[in-house]
Amino acid sequence: MRSIDAAERRARLGVRHRLADAHRTDAVTDIARSLVVLHATDPATVFLSLGARSRGAAPTDVERALYEDRTLLRMLAMRRTMFVAPVELVPVLQASCSNALADKQRRTYGRFLEQAGFGDGNVAGWWAEVEEETHSALLARGAATGAQLGKDVPRLRTQVNPAPDKAYSKPTNITTWVLVTLGCEGRIVRGRPNGSWASSQYLWSPVESWLPGGIAELPADEARAELVRQWLAAFGPAPLTDLKWWTGWTLAEIRKALTRLDLAEVDLDGVTGLVLADDLEPVAPPEDWAAFLPALDPTPMGWQSRDWYLGPHAAALFDRNGNIGPTLWWNGRIVGGWAQRKDGEIVWRLLEDVGSEAESRLEAEAARTTAWFDNIRTIPRFRTPLERELTA
Repeated sequence: MRSIDAAERRARLGVRHRLADAHRTDAVTDIARSLVVLHATDPATVFLSLGARSRGAAPTDVERALYEDRTLLRMLAMRRTMFVAPVELVPVLQASCSNALADKQRRTYGRFLEQAGFGDGNVAGWWAEVEEETHSALLARGAATGAQLGKDVPRLRTQVNPAPDKAYSKPTNITTWVLVTLGCEGRIVRGRPNGSWASSQYLWSPVESWLPGGIAELPADEARAELVRQWLAAFGPAPLTDLKWWTGWTLAEIRKALTRLDLAEVDLDGVTGLVLADDLEPVAPPEDWAAFLPALDPTPMGWQSRDWYLGPHAAALFDRNGNIGPTLWWNGRIVGGWAQRKDGEIVWRLLEDVGSEAESRLEAEAARTTAWFDNIRTIPRFRTPLERELTA
């Protein structure tokens, strides 16, 4: 069994995730492909993740890929998490994750509606009618906000209290429920936001107007195998537990997908890891590199077992739910964190001694990050101890 130590895994990370200087590019869609998908729960993450790996790209280049060239698409997929994906991967994500998620959302919302007495005993039929009315209204408009669709489809303004026995719960319109479910099914897509690139108030469009021909259908088993192959190419080698965590699938689904691939086992400092069989050649370390990565960046969120690049810094850089904040990187290791203050200043702190050369390189990355933000101000959706401390 071949052994791959932490140093080689860091080298792979620097090269394959386009963080080492020689591997950066201004082709933002290619960057996304290198990472499989981009985390998009926080809209700013998409832009900052791409900016950190580019040479001279600007937010307008990302907006062009998302909304004009449409080579990138925002969608819910693994672990009911929002991602931005290259459009050619969308059918894979749809078949492997999003279809099942749509079914789960309908069941969940259906229970809430049934408890509230809607549907006259046929909640599924009532819900299907609302979905069709909403889709038709969106086709007529071409693009719309949820509020606009609520005016066209009165039943979208139906209010339901999902947990009436809980003091914190309160009635809410079902607009978001319906739109999210239609989005999971691939019938509608999130388009350009109202506001800056850091905004999360998106216009919705029917998939027919966004992707000619809609989303191609694939068998679920085939799609899962392809997603695993792409993840291993970008994040391998890694333990099976990391793959299960990243996908959110059952162990049975993971094992079935693995049977379709040609794999090898490797030793990862005493833990068995999986790697594609044609990916066993050693990877030479790139030249020294530094990076400022945003909260929820796909690199640190790509593995569940993180000691080999995180070290002892989890308490300062993660929130209680396992979401990572903004991080400083040096040669494949997390060495500190950063934040943006209300006045736009980028502030950062090292959590270990990295030497003067590394500090100088990190200063340069801080300047690049400041320039990328320009006049945009953001606060990470999930705030971590160090990020809060730096902005206090």
